[in-house]
This record gives sequence, C-alpha cells and structure tokens, in this order.
Amino acid sequence: MIKPISKLSTASYKHIAKPILFKFSPENVHDATIKSAKLSSKIPPLKGLIKASWAYQNPILEQTIDGIFYKNPIGLAAGWDKDALAAPLMASIGFGFTEVGSITQHSYKGNPGTRLWRLPKSKSIMVYYGLKNDGVDVITERLKKMNISIPLGTNIAYTNSPTCNDDKSAIADYAYSFEKLANIGNYFTINISCPNTYGGQPFNDKERLHKLLTVLDDIPTNKPVYIKLSPDISQKERRDIADLAFEHRVHGFICGNLTKNRQLAQIKDINVPEQGGMSGKIVQNLSDELIADMYKYSGGKKTIIGLGGVSNAQDAYKKFQAGANLVQLITGLIYQGPQIVGQINNDLAEILHKQKINNIRSILKNY
Repeated sequence: MIKPISKLSTASYKHIAKPILFKFSPENVHDATIKSAKLSSKIPPLKGLIKASWAYQNPILEQTIDGIFYKNPIGLAAGWDKDALAAPLMASIGFGFTEVGSITQHSYKGNPGTRLWRLPKSKSIMVYYGLKNDGVDVITERLKKMNISIPLGTNIAYTNSPTCNDDKSAIADYAYSFEKLANIGNYFTINISCPNTYGGQPFNDKERLHKLLTVLDDIPTNKPVYIKLSPDISQKERRDIADLAFEHRVHGFICGNLTKNRQLAQIKDINVPEQGGMSGKIVQNLSDELIADMYKYSGGKKTIIGLGGVSNAQDAYKKFQAGANLVQLITGLIYQGPQIVGQINNDLAEILHKQKINNIRSILKNY
C-alpha cells in the first residue's frame, strides 16, 4: 500500500510545487534541484526521513543481474546527475540503482545558449546539453569519496570538441575514461547515442563500434559493460550491434537515448526547437520497440535496461514484457515528482501479486 505521506507528496507536487517550478527556466530548476539533492545527501536525518516517506521495498522486486544485486528494478538514468553530485541520495528516494554522466575525458561546459525546454503537452523534455560535465579526472575523485548504497553505473562518452573529431581521438577519449573508472562503480555504460555532440553518432556504425570495443576489451575491469543506443537507429544497425555484443565484452544494452525524430505523432507541442533530442512520452513507443528488437536479435541472452517514457508501473511493466531486465527514468520525475519512484515499485509489486508472479525476473517467462 502506498504510504499516506507519499500520497500527500503526490498531491503537493502536482498542485503546488510543479506549477511554481514550471514558471522558471528548466535549467535553473535542474541546477537548483541538484544542489538541494547534494545538500540533502549530507544530512543523515533528512535522508532517513526521505527514505521513510517515499522508498518502497519488497523482496518480490529483488534480483541479481550480471553479478549485481538490485533491491528494485527502477533506476535513475544518466543525464540528470551528470557530475555525480547527488548519487548518495538516490537510495533514500527509492531508486534501486543510479547512473551518473555522461562522463568524458575532458570537461565541457555544454553547448551554448538554451539547453533545456519543457514540452508539457507531450510530457517530454527537449535536451541540448551536449555532454556537459566536469571531466573524468574530477568525477573519479569525487566518486571515490562517496558512500553510495545502491548499484552505480558510470556512463562514458567522448568529449564534445572539434579536437576530438575522428575515430582515433574519440576512441582514445573513451579508453581514458574507461581506464580511470575501471574499478569505480558497478557497471559501465558506453554512450554511443548522444544526439547533441560535435561529431554526431559515429559509433552506430558496425566497423567503427568494433574498433572502439576492441580497444576497451583490453582494459581490465570486472564491471559489466552496456551500450546505450539511440531509438532512431535502423534495423540493420540494431542487428549489427547485437552481433558485435557476442564478439566483445558487452553484457547488454540501454534502450534507449533521446530521439531527434520531429515527425512523431506523440509530439503534441508546437514550436518544437530545431536543436536537441526529446525524452519522455515522445520516445516511449520507440524505446519499447528498441527493447523488443534487441531482445530478439540477442536471443534474450543480453541484459536490457529500458529507458524512455516511464511514469508509472504500467509503463515499466510493458518494458519488462518487451524484454527489459531493469528500467530507468528521468522525465517522469519532472512531471510526476520524486515520490513516483516508490509509487512505481509499490504498484509493480501489486501487479506481480495479482498476476501470481513470484519475482520480477519471472515476467518474461509468463509472456
């Protein structure tokens, strides 16, 4: 049963907090939220209160995947905590895991001008940050000092810079960050799908991705490695990437990143910015299709983390049915509030009980 204070939080966010926050710049709100989360993570009594108010636990949601134990299958996606400033608070909010980044070798201030827009009619966010982050050297030292009680994913990409504009320099950039983070956190995400960078998405190409993975294969790590995919890639690219996963040290896929497709029927807003990629409900169906395809092309033998449009337990459940082992979200937090995490876990447990499914990992066996 949902905690009464969580129900109160839902109503308060919908009718008070959200209307106020949506009057301000999305990026300013994001920055303020990160600062608040960072501060809250350093105050144990506040962390305890947040956990008691929102987090939900049930053994039916527990699972071990690629050697990592998860108390629940709902994670925070990369892109929110870019610089690993607020990771220690995520367990208290109710997440089963959290992912930081994307992290690149060199720091980058982000693309100039406006980088975030709300698309409220579409329940989406337009993102044009362009891999803004403090750089791997700074973030690595920051993570070493943190006590994070849930699995941590470290998401790496190559620096968004004209000086990193060919395969050799981009691969070297990935490799530097990979080596720095080889023993920090619980899993790697190799982000080949950011839509907002100087060099585009060159590693969607089979031969280029093969070159990248060949280099990363030689760097020792015990962490499982996942590739984050664009929902806009072709069927051929999906098949090729699935095949490459069996040739290299790739344990699975994150499906998927932002979409740049402005022709989607899910776009309800007018005057959509020309730059950036879209999240949330706009990408939901594309994400579900990508999950199903990667599950099929990998024969169900690779881990899949579903991302895109999750705002309730039914959204998450649909991704599990398509082939996902875990799910992530960000945009749902913005439109629903942080208490949504515990609510999704609570509702998932109720769905499983009603379906007479004994554990979250058994969903696929029943469909």
